[in-house]
Amino acid sequence: MSEHIFAGSRFLGKKFILPKITESSFVVASVEAGNTTTKCIITATDMKTGKTEIVGKCVLLTRDVRKPRDEEEIFGKTVSGTLLTRKSLAELVTKTVTQALLENNLKNEDIHFVVRSAGITADTEMRLEMIILALADGCLDAGFSPRKMTGYLYQSRIPDQLKPYSYLDKVHFDGAVAGVRPPTGLGRSIISNEMEGELAMAGLKEAAKHGDIEFKNPGIAIDMGTTLSGRISDYGEPYAKTVGNFCGYAGAIADALIQKISVGKSVFEWMEAENLNKIPLNSNPECLEEIEAARFEILKKINIMKIPDGRDCFGPFAVNSKAAEKCGLTLFGCDVGENGSDLEVLADIGKQLYDSGGTDAVIRLADEVMSDITVSLIKCVKEAGCLNSETVIGITGRAGITGKKQELTLQKLSCQNIIENPEKQIIFAEDGLARGAAVMARCMNSLGCPNNPLGGRRGEKCIMAKRIKFQREI
Repeated sequence: MSEHIFAGSRFLGKKFILPKITESSFVVASVEAGNTTTKCIITATDMKTGKTEIVGKCVLLTRDVRKPRDEEEIFGKTVSGTLLTRKSLAELVTKTVTQALLENNLKNEDIHFVVRSAGITADTEMRLEMIILALADGCLDAGFSPRKMTGYLYQSRIPDQLKPYSYLDKVHFDGAVAGVRPPTGLGRSIISNEMEGELAMAGLKEAAKHGDIEFKNPGIAIDMGTTLSGRISDYGEPYAKTVGNFCGYAGAIADALIQKISVGKSVFEWMEAENLNKIPLNSNPECLEEIEAARFEILKKINIMKIPDGRDCFGPFAVNSKAAEKCGLTLFGCDVGENGSDLEVLADIGKQLYDSGGTDAVIRLADEVMSDITVSLIKCVKEAGCLNSETVIGITGRAGITGKKQELTLQKLSCQNIIENPEKQIIFAEDGLARGAAVMARCMNSLGCPNNPLGGRRGEKCIMAKRIKFQREI
């Protein structure tokens, strides 16, 4: 199995040693089309222990999707403006999935289940539907059958080697993932990145199994990808209720800083292109005063808040604040100006700092600003009454865990007395969405591990018996 290293506080990184797929492994392909990257990450969950390992992955740049053809309908675009059609996105997904299987010496029949998720910003339900359809098309064209993208429904359909771990004859999938139920009964999504938040919460709960912090309910999951997503759960049982969601900008803010340094690229791409990931950067750039001044100017443009009533859009996302209010859901967001209006101002600030301080200064600025945003989000949640000493906070996504962001986030939380002991209440983990996809696939098929459960309250046992009773009574 892969050996986990804990850097900073509770960062679940790894020395990659290819995990062995055994008879008790549940193998899932997580396929995600995001604003910056399109990924296929393959995980194997040992159903004896409940722990998930990354078997392999393929990560391609979404902006490398082919250009729309004349006869094709453009249904949307990424945050950075890359135009998408259903067919072009499906082709990119097929390429990503096929390459992931090939590079890891796997065949379609080795995969038990495929979970699709959309990180691409969807400002309408129609656009979200088109993204999901494109993902399905891509997976089908890669050779997966529709059955591998839907639940088994009956115990008899579960693969023989997994039947000992399935509880489909006792409980059915009722929408709860990792012991948390989504907002229900409204007839439509409250926020267009709801599934991302759901997967992030589930994935961070699983990632915590590799460390020494128990991440059960209540919990907060913050996914700092290109865009912001996440979820807040309460104490409820057998299922916790979703009481909060996140949306807005995250990594796109760091990306904006380099748009007049490396046009059209994300910080991720810029560092790869400049080979910066292999060059040790100065931990203390010389122009600290300039960095601090730039940070101050940027933070004046950043708006972190409870999303006000009546909003139908926040940042790049469609939101339904009225529906959120009806079901007791608090929405938290991060915007730049109003709906991204000041992103270009950030580009000017980044270019000015680059001209005076160079690469190290810009990267340190990005780390400072993104850690400030993470801290402000947690502070906002606390002020809204959704955080207490029992709540575990999980952070994933490139804009929350890379560089010096973890270290700075912990320092600022402690210095500002937002959390008394961050190192015992916060985990940082990579591949949160992929891990969450593995968890969702287990939940959809009632593949449980009662000796190492994900659901329930902190310090308490598996909720299987409570679930059985709950489902019989409704």
